[in-house]
Amino acid sequence: MARDATKGYETISAGEYRVNERIRAREVRLITDDGENLGVVSLREALEIAAQRDLDLVEVAPNAVPPVCKIMDFGKFQYERAKKEREARKQQKQIEVKEIRLRPKTDDHHRQFKVRDARRWLEEGMKVKVRVRFRGREITYPEIAREMLQEVADELKDIAVVEQEPNMEGRTMLMVLAPATDKKK
Repeated sequence: MARDATKGYETISAGEYRVNERIRAREVRLITDDGENLGVVSLREALEIAAQRDLDLVEVAPNAVPPVCKIMDFGKFQYERAKKEREARKQQKQIEVKEIRLRPKTDDHHRQFKVRDARRWLEEGMKVKVRVRFRGREITYPEIAREMLQEVADELKDIAVVEQEPNMEGRTMLMVLAPATDKKK
């Protein structure tokens, strides 16, 4: 449990529940395993009811006055919650970010190879960073890189949108392209 320095009491994170003897309140609002609300009862009485049913008393709403406790099989509850979290993680879409690197002196022919790779990645649903790296005195001409990045964006505008406009980061100029949501097929 994390200690909240501003308020002087311990807070409960989403993953931590007080169970059985760890509950500190004198009175609790009790809900049975079948969802029936028994009202406000003493902690000792709630623990006895839970013990009679061979189940656990779990504090589900610690910030309520009085705290809400539910009679349940805590092990089964934790298992079901973990199962739901795993399922939710499976459903999440992982977006990978690929990168193509150019130089101000990169000619059109070589840039086309990089743009072709970027097009393939965008069609697969990945984001693409386009980075133009400067060496030596090249950095005094950032407009060359900005123009090059604009040409790349124009070539890919049918399948991509510019998520981050070209901007300088140290000795590089960076632009991020994301797949367009309304793909024209």
